[in-house]
Amino acid sequence: MSVQRILSERVYGLLRASSRAGFRHAYMRVRLDPEAYFEKLRRHLGLPVQSWSDLQYVSDDTLNPHADRVIKTSARTAALEGIGFGLGGVAAVLPDFGILAAITVRMLQKLSVTHGFSYSTDEELFGLWLAAASAAGLDLGRDLLEKQAMERVVPRIVDAVALRAGAEVAETVGSRVIPILSAGAAGALNYWFVKSWGRRAQRHFLVRRNTIRALPEQTGPYLLQSPLPS
Repeated sequence: MSVQRILSERVYGLLRASSRAGFRHAYMRVRLDPEAYFEKLRRHLGLPVQSWSDLQYVSDDTLNPHADRVIKTSARTAALEGIGFGLGGVAAVLPDFGILAAITVRMLQKLSVTHGFSYSTDEELFGLWLAAASAAGLDLGRDLLEKQAMERVVPRIVDAVALRAGAEVAETVGSRVIPILSAGAAGALNYWFVKSWGRRAQRHFLVRRNTIRALPEQTGPYLLQSPLPS
């Protein structure tokens, strides 16, 4: 086995371990107050909504600019973090992923609240991590997962999301081998990672909102003013 292949496998192993530790830590520690953010969002957008269900009926055209800003701000923060840690080369991968996971999870929480979905209960937390799985491009079989206890299934989803995140980053992490060149590459990688996951999560929440509003028994004070983006 070549030295390059051995190095690649070791780097990939470090990334998987770092990603799993980072997302597990973020799952346990990153807690955006959904009620406080709901009030902030309501005041910022000037919306006369009183509940989460009201917010689900606000038009996509009204909420999309705010969701876009959440994604853009999170991606920029991740890029700056990546530039700083990227100066350390491959050795900086471990602390980098811990912060990257925290930024990603906090972004997902903000997107969830923005689209009218809290995560104060176990069921809502399950929905949040399903959005994370969707952002990771995972199909975990919702029907099967829903038959299992929440305290077991959510950590499983977290681990699956973490492994996919590690795999995505591993594909381009080779640029960090040269520390001088790695700072810009690390920043670009982090920006791309957070932005792409944010867009996928945004689509997930839009589809979820659209499904709720399509139910015949559901009515809300706001009408959908434009179709979902393709």
